Amino acid sequence: METKLTLKMDRRVVEAIKKYAKQTKRSVSKLAEDYFKRITSDYKKEPLITPLVQELSGVISEKDLENLDYTAYLEKKYE
Repeated sequence: METKLTLKMDRRVVEAIKKYAKQTKRSVSKLAEDYFKRITSDYKKEPLITPLVQELSGVISEKDLENLDYTAYLEKKYE
């Protein structure tokens, strides 16, 4: 079921949205709907972990970090 929504925003923003919609061959309504779906679904999800971060997770254990002289150096430097 579709419902009408009226928004107030800066004229320049509206012009830019209309131009973008025309270039991408989508309606302003479709752009808004897709955007709102994305931000509301992201709100419910856990933070996204990128493949690189996931790949690097666990490469260095906390125990390894304790043994590094560099860690001690940084701790002393930023006390």
